[in-house]
Amino acid sequence: MFGLGGQELLLILFVVLLFFGPSKIPELMRGLGKGMKEFKKAQADLEDEFHKAVEAPEPKKKPVESAASKNEDDVPAIKNS
Repeated sequence: MFGLGGQELLLILFVVLLFFGPSKIPELMRGLGKGMKEFKKAQADLEDEFHKAVEAPEPKKKPVESAASKNEDDVPAIKNS
């Protein structure tokens, strides 16, 4: 787990116990659990939005009419000055 052995984890647990005391540890763990839950939810929402964007069909564009396909009546005449 994160490249840490048993001794390192015990040392970290001991330091946390010294800083916060035994009464604060359950509250800290609860907060950590809620934070991880929110992070996972945000990650899942982001993945859903990404998949929707990738799978969404592109909007169809109207074909562009060329000048040759229009009637002469539709195209205004160019007057020579």
